[in-house]
Amino acid sequence: MPPPSTLTGSCLCGTVRVALPDEFEYAGYCHCRGCQRRSGAAFTAFGGIAIEKVSITQGEDRTAVARESEDGHSVFCSECLSPLYAVVRGRQYAHVQLGCLDDAPSLAPDHHIWVSSNASWHQIGDDLPQFAEFHTGEG
Repeated sequence: MPPPSTLTGSCLCGTVRVALPDEFEYAGYCHCRGCQRRSGAAFTAFGGIAIEKVSITQGEDRTAVARESEDGHSVFCSECLSPLYAVVRGRQYAHVQLGCLDDAPSLAPDHHIWVSSNASWHQIGDDLPQFAEFHTGEG
Protein backbone atom coordinates (compact mmCIF):
# COMPACT_ATOMS: atom_id res chain seq x y z
CA MET A 1 0.00 0.00 0.00
CA PRO A 2 1.44 3.43 -0.89
CA PRO A 3 2.13 5.88 1.92
CA PRO A 4 -0.68 8.37 2.61
CA SER A 5 -0.49 11.69 0.87
CA THR A 6 0.36 14.76 2.88
CA LEU A 7 -2.11 17.55 3.43
CA THR A 8 -0.79 21.07 3.91
CA GLY A 9 -2.50 24.24 4.96
CA SER A 10 -2.06 27.71 6.34
CA CYS A 11 -3.62 30.63 8.08
CA LEU A 12 -5.12 33.48 6.05
CA CYS A 13 -1.91 35.53 5.94
CA GLY A 14 0.35 32.53 5.27
CA THR A 15 2.56 33.09 8.32
CA VAL A 16 1.78 29.70 9.86
CA ARG A 17 1.77 26.49 7.83
CA VAL A 18 0.73 23.00 8.89
CA ALA A 19 1.23 19.52 7.46
CA LEU A 20 -0.39 16.19 8.28
CA PRO A 21 -1.01 12.87 6.58
CA ASP A 22 -4.33 12.43 4.80
CA GLU A 23 -5.49 10.09 7.58
CA PHE A 24 -8.46 11.74 9.27
CA GLU A 25 -10.21 9.19 11.47
CA TYR A 26 -13.45 11.16 11.28
CA ALA A 27 -14.70 14.44 9.83
CA GLY A 28 -17.79 16.44 10.54
CA TYR A 29 -19.51 19.74 11.12
CA CYS A 30 -19.51 21.09 14.69
CA HIS A 31 -22.33 23.38 15.82
CA CYS A 32 -21.14 23.91 19.44
CA ARG A 33 -21.12 27.40 20.93
CA GLY A 34 -17.32 27.34 21.15
CA CYS A 35 -16.95 26.74 17.42
CA GLN A 36 -19.60 29.36 16.68
CA ARG A 37 -17.84 31.97 18.76
CA ARG A 38 -14.35 31.02 17.60
CA SER A 39 -15.30 31.14 13.90
CA GLY A 40 -18.08 33.72 13.85
CA ALA A 41 -20.15 31.23 11.85
CA ALA A 42 -22.98 28.76 12.53
CA PHE A 43 -20.58 25.79 12.51
CA THR A 44 -17.07 24.64 11.59
CA ALA A 45 -15.92 21.84 9.31
CA PHE A 46 -13.20 19.75 10.94
CA GLY A 47 -11.23 16.55 10.58
CA GLY A 48 -10.12 14.49 13.61
CA ILE A 49 -6.62 13.04 13.69
CA ALA A 50 -4.14 11.95 16.37
CA ILE A 51 -2.35 15.07 17.61
CA GLU A 52 1.14 13.69 17.03
CA LYS A 53 0.42 13.56 13.28
CA VAL A 54 -0.03 17.34 12.99
CA SER A 55 3.10 19.42 12.42
CA ILE A 56 3.59 23.15 12.24
CA THR A 57 6.07 23.48 9.39
CA GLN A 58 6.40 27.27 9.35
CA GLY A 59 5.76 30.04 11.84
CA GLU A 60 5.54 28.04 15.05
CA ASP A 61 6.78 31.12 16.89
CA ARG A 62 3.80 33.01 15.44
CA THR A 63 1.13 30.74 16.89
CA ALA A 64 -1.20 31.69 19.71
CA VAL A 65 -2.92 29.25 22.02
CA ALA A 66 -6.34 29.85 23.52
CA ARG A 67 -6.72 27.61 26.55
CA GLU A 68 -10.31 26.53 26.67
CA SER A 69 -10.39 23.69 29.19
CA GLU A 70 -8.29 21.09 30.97
CA ASP A 71 -8.89 18.80 27.98
CA GLY A 72 -7.55 21.07 25.28
CA HIS A 73 -6.99 24.35 23.55
CA SER A 74 -7.12 26.02 20.13
CA VAL A 75 -4.16 27.03 17.99
CA PHE A 76 -4.33 30.25 15.95
CA CYS A 77 -2.01 32.42 13.90
CA SER A 78 -1.01 35.35 16.13
CA GLU A 79 -0.81 37.65 13.09
CA CYS A 80 -4.20 37.15 11.37
CA LEU A 81 -5.96 35.18 14.15
CA SER A 82 -7.04 32.38 11.79
CA PRO A 83 -7.96 29.20 13.66
CA LEU A 84 -5.87 26.21 12.54
CA TYR A 85 -6.82 23.36 14.84
CA ALA A 86 -8.14 22.54 18.28
CA VAL A 87 -6.44 20.10 20.63
CA VAL A 88 -9.26 17.98 22.08
CA ARG A 89 -10.28 14.67 23.63
CA GLY A 90 -7.81 14.72 26.49
CA ARG A 91 -5.16 16.36 24.29
CA GLN A 92 -4.94 13.19 22.18
CA TYR A 93 -6.59 14.51 19.00
CA ALA A 94 -6.53 17.57 16.77
CA HIS A 95 -9.67 18.87 15.12
CA VAL A 96 -8.13 20.49 12.06
CA GLN A 97 -10.13 23.26 10.43
CA LEU A 98 -10.77 21.93 6.93
CA GLY A 99 -10.94 25.48 5.59
CA CYS A 100 -7.24 26.02 6.30
CA LEU A 101 -6.18 23.11 4.08
CA ASP A 102 -4.73 23.71 0.61
CA ASP A 103 -6.45 20.64 -0.85
CA ALA A 104 -9.47 18.54 0.03
CA PRO A 105 -8.83 15.55 2.31
CA SER A 106 -9.95 12.11 1.18
CA LEU A 107 -12.48 11.98 4.04
CA ALA A 108 -15.23 14.57 3.76
CA PRO A 109 -17.47 15.55 6.69
CA ASP A 110 -20.14 12.89 7.12
CA HIS A 111 -22.06 13.98 10.23
CA HIS A 112 -23.05 16.95 12.41
CA ILE A 113 -22.23 17.22 16.11
CA TRP A 114 -23.53 19.46 18.88
CA VAL A 115 -26.74 20.13 16.95
CA SER A 116 -28.29 20.79 20.38
CA SER A 117 -26.46 24.15 20.08
CA ASN A 118 -27.32 24.81 16.43
CA ALA A 119 -27.79 28.53 15.75
CA SER A 120 -31.51 29.35 15.64
CA TRP A 121 -31.01 31.22 12.37
CA HIS A 122 -29.28 28.31 10.63
CA GLN A 123 -31.08 25.37 9.03
CA ILE A 124 -28.99 22.24 8.42
CA GLY A 125 -29.69 21.50 4.78
CA ASP A 126 -28.38 18.00 4.22
CA ASP A 127 -29.32 14.47 5.21
CA LEU A 128 -26.13 13.65 7.15
CA PRO A 129 -26.56 12.08 10.59
CA GLN A 130 -27.00 14.58 13.42
CA PHE A 131 -25.89 14.12 17.02
CA ALA A 132 -26.95 16.27 19.97
CA GLU A 133 -23.41 16.29 21.41
CA PHE A 134 -19.95 15.01 20.48
CA HIS A 135 -19.72 11.92 18.33
CA THR A 136 -17.06 10.62 15.94
CA GLY A 137 -19.69 9.60 13.39
CA GLU A 138 -18.91 5.91 13.85
CA GLY A 139 -21.52 3.49 15.12
